[in-house]
Amino acid sequence: MKPHFLHITNGDYTTKHLKNLNFNGNYITWREMLCEGQTLTDVGSETFWKTRFDFLKSSYKISKKKFIDYTLKEYRNLCKHKQQDEIVLWFESDLFCQVNMLAVISWLKKHRKGYKISLVSSGKIDDTNKMYNLSELNEEQIQNHFKNRVVLTQDDIEYADYIWQLYCSDSPLRLETVHQFNPMSPFTYLADAIKAHLLRFPSIENGLNFIENSILQTVNQNEFSSKEQLIQNLLQHQENYGFGDIQYNNNLSEMKRLFTSFSPVKLSKIGKKVLNNQINFYANIRSDFSYLGGTKKYNYLYVNNTGKLLKITS
Repeated sequence: MKPHFLHITNGDYTTKHLKNLNFNGNYITWREMLCEGQTLTDVGSETFWKTRFDFLKSSYKISKKKFIDYTLKEYRNLCKHKQQDEIVLWFESDLFCQVNMLAVISWLKKHRKGYKISLVSSGKIDDTNKMYNLSELNEEQIQNHFKNRVVLTQDDIEYADYIWQLYCSDSPLRLETVHQFNPMSPFTYLADAIKAHLLRFPSIENGLNFIENSILQTVNQNEFSSKEQLIQNLLQHQENYGFGDIQYNNNLSEMKRLFTSFSPVKLSKIGKKVLNNQINFYANIRSDFSYLGGTKKYNYLYVNNTGKLLKITS
């Protein structure tokens, strides 16, 4: 008798790809972007989902119907699956996926105690620096990834839950060193994802974070006839974030005062001065409603020459 698998995937592309390859089992698609906006530790609770909806509504104009149909119904479907022999997690190397993975494992720790949980991760598969998405792998590569999946120990599950708790805390400082204490972790890409997360706090030099500065640098070094062309370039060259076009559209909306035009894309005089660290834009872009995990984004500054975060005292 074949084992009964429950596959929890990082997105619709992966789910479709696995189904096309006739993988045995049921499927749950984790449709969230927990790397964006405020998060609470108790994944799946009423307060957790209310907090997530409030963020998605205010930042991305997501309607209640879409949130229920797209995210909550799939989560409720997950809650119904209790008979599987093994739960297989399919997540990629970028920050977007790694944060979602931590949340899922935290939920499983609480609600599926004692179940066999395994992990399939994609990222580096050859001698190039390219990080591959699961949907980019051919059938042989997918089968090899599945064959070599890692069964998570209780210690692994506890560790992932611990990192999730830290991510949701009101201070990111423990995340600066925590990955150093578990070098044998099966979460191969987690340390780099945490480093990418910390770079999202505003730089002490000009008040913009790594992503926002990268956008200014890209525009300064290239010519783009439209915002869409710029976003396509950002998607192709982003480092370890896994964002989609909606994230970059949101970034550009928050930074619009640094541009004179998006068709073609042109930096303003202020934008160029901010890029060259001649102006600190922190006070102009600061918001009390902007969160990274459980931390208010503008309560900490990233000190570029030390790679450390500095808490701003009120």
